[in-house]
Amino acid sequence: MNSDSLSSPTRLSFSLSDGEDQLDRLQQVELARSTPMSTWKAGTVQAWLEVVMAMPMYIRACAENVKSGKVLLGLTDEDLELGLGVSSSMHRRKLRLAIEDYRDAEGGHGLSKAADMDHHWVAKAWLSDVGLPQYSQAFHNHLVDGRMLNSLTRRDLERFLSVTKKFHQISLLLGIELLHALSFDKEALQARRTQCEHQNMDPLVWTNHRVIKWVKEIDLKVGTPISVPEATCPEFADNLQSSGVHGAVMVLDPSFNTDAMATALGIPGGKHMIRRHLSEEMKALISEARANLQQDSERLSTPTLLRQSSLCRSPGSASRRSEDEGSLRRRACKVGTVGPALLLGHPPGPFPYLSAPRPLQPPLGCSSKSHGARDLGFHGSCGSLPREGRSEAPPRAEGSPMHGYSGIEVTNV
Repeated sequence: MNSDSLSSPTRLSFSLSDGEDQLDRLQQVELARSTPMSTWKAGTVQAWLEVVMAMPMYIRACAENVKSGKVLLGLTDEDLELGLGVSSSMHRRKLRLAIEDYRDAEGGHGLSKAADMDHHWVAKAWLSDVGLPQYSQAFHNHLVDGRMLNSLTRRDLERFLSVTKKFHQISLLLGIELLHALSFDKEALQARRTQCEHQNMDPLVWTNHRVIKWVKEIDLKVGTPISVPEATCPEFADNLQSSGVHGAVMVLDPSFNTDAMATALGIPGGKHMIRRHLSEEMKALISEARANLQQDSERLSTPTLLRQSSLCRSPGSASRRSEDEGSLRRRACKVGTVGPALLLGHPPGPFPYLSAPRPLQPPLGCSSKSHGARDLGFHGSCGSLPREGRSEAPPRAEGSPMHGYSGIEVTNV
């Protein structure tokens, strides 16, 4: 085999060293998934970048500049941009978060659960679950995976992902908040959803499709006694498609009330009987879930309290900085920053964080504080979070995900 054949565009652009040439790409990928990054050789680094990270466009520069996993662990943000040619700030963020995850794994924690959420799952399954599949292409183009979800801010949604509607931003951020509270364990989330698929319980984890199913079941009608099931009018429920209304929005934001739901459903203001019926059904579904979340939070006596009017910082502080100002490594050092509180009570009542997570990736030179996980228990028909069997969730990026929202403004979308 001559040197030209290795650089042919029809072949995998790996530059394999001694002892690696007998391993094919799949074997290299398996090594990347099962061994510490610090032990990787060049071929494994390249397989990880191409297959696991879905970034084949950077393979050539990687082959020239990164000869081992130890080198990869030592890359700065400037190295990623200049050495690997990663000009996209979102791609740099994805690589930085992944590298820090692998660094943390070498300390005995193992990879975060967010590592199991690749960009295909986020763009297809997760966006569909939160009722916003229209943003799938934008998320896919930026290769947004589970780790990146955990870092997204409102500004990121606007600037990179073209999410400009405030309610859609809130929907996405509360969907991320639910993942965060479950330590990004998508299997645990799916198990919860399976349990309530045919029972009106645990609305916190409901997908947009499950909410639509519930609306159809409660018999909303136009000009017909609401007690007549044959006259069900599914067009109201269908208005929730691609609306961003899902269970975490219904439970976690106290401003999402009957009027907000009626607006999203497109129910005219003059349909008083329908709105009253909707109010009764929503109260029966949501009130217990919110009450139990509040009780669990008070029982845990979580020290960090926020008011709804001060949900994280205002848009002016972190979001005015350029995306590349400072490094993601320094941002990861801010281990005191944990995720924003889930909205549990009515303003101005305080509500605590649901958990105090460990850092996703403590970078070199940074010391991390120890935070004990505080996951909330499952209460049958309510929407609280599991007490056992959860690994700690990664911390949220500075200013992430919500900046100064005082409530949800719903439009009929």
